[in-house]
Amino acid sequence: QVQLVESGGGLVQAGGSLRLSCAASGLTFSRYVMGWSRQAPGKERELVGAMGWSGVMTHYADSVKGRFTISRDNAKNTVYLQMNSLKPEDTAVYYCAGTRASWVSFDKRTYDNWGQGTQVTVSS
Repeated sequence: QVQLVESGGGLVQAGGSLRLSCAASGLTFSRYVMGWSRQAPGKERELVGAMGWSGVMTHYADSVKGRFTISRDNAKNTVYLQMNSLKPEDTAVYYCAGTRASWVSFDKRTYDNWGQGTQVTVSS
């Protein structure tokens, strides 16, 4: 059974940083494309970053480019999201997700394994 568990969320002031972690189990992690998504109240869930198996290929949403960095440690079955220069509009529940797709998908419908989410709140 695939399990994804996020951690690292919290309350931070605008301009601050947070690092989210997602620990995966029950899957061959090194063969999964991993992504981070977020959902703010009243808005659709959106992907903000995705990374391929080896960690070379990445994609980011325009809204987070240059501020967020996704990384992974296949030895630890963990994917990270480093978030810098946070803005109040980054406030959302952040979810990690995985897919066995053979490309670095930026379509959330491709992802069939999701964590429970971690709240990130950015105060102004």
